[in-house]
Amino acid sequence: MTTTPEPRPTQTPYDVPAIMAGLYGDGIIGLKGAFPREWVARLGEELPVLYREALARPGGAVGRGTNRHYVEIHPEDISGFLDLVTHPWVRTVCESVLGPNYKIVEIGFDVPNPGAKDQPWHRDFRAGPETLIDRRLNSLAFNLTTVDVEEDMGPFEIAPGTQWDDPSEYDHGMFPPVSLFPRYQALAQRKLPKMGDISVRSALTIHRGTANTSQKPRPVLVLGVDAPGAGHDEFHDLHFTRGYYERLPQEVKDHLICRVVDELEPIVQGHTIEGLMMGDA
Repeated sequence: MTTTPEPRPTQTPYDVPAIMAGLYGDGIIGLKGAFPREWVARLGEELPVLYREALARPGGAVGRGTNRHYVEIHPEDISGFLDLVTHPWVRTVCESVLGPNYKIVEIGFDVPNPGAKDQPWHRDFRAGPETLIDRRLNSLAFNLTTVDVEEDMGPFEIAPGTQWDDPSEYDHGMFPPVSLFPRYQALAQRKLPKMGDISVRSALTIHRGTANTSQKPRPVLVLGVDAPGAGHDEFHDLHFTRGYYERLPQEVKDHLICRVVDELEPIVQGHTIEGLMMGDA
């Protein structure tokens, strides 16, 4: 009698225990030099065009504080989407933390412009019972800067380990009271990535953008990925033209929650964070 051999786990050059430890511990990890600088430079030329277009249409960009915007985009608006979602590190992180059936639900970018102020410490959304009770992460946010970040450009700050903090005193489950700010300030790590670096974090880890006192914007690409059933696709509208979608490898299609359309429609941003729109820290 012949038996079917058990499927062998996919080999990866990346340290899966370290990935798990980093995201379940600090709540953020990164990979330096993941992409060539030339690849990032091309992205850096594409995002300003998309930014101007978004600012010119109603609902195209959402405020995230003074002189800050978030813009959700169509994957095919940028030339590097396929490179990004098939990068071995990105795939390994997603499979390790979210499981083999992870789903890509969002792509967009943040722009802290000159004059942006310190944001209040916050989470990007409420923690659910999966995290609060089961102690499981079911969503990740990848960030990729298009510039070499300098100290005066409003670097991202994060308070490691706070993805597990009790939100019972948080406003809307997302904004800690000012009385907790000294704790986050004491924990804070300021990130200064270079072009080509990529990071991934739990969006529940307490974080903020800091004041941009330079004369340069700091655009950063954002890729949102869920475990099955996490539900954040309800806040987004990922869609592809039929021709583009049909050219995608099946291994990418398997990880998409999206619409396939004949013609792209303007995106009206659905994931607003009211506490960031109302002001700065």
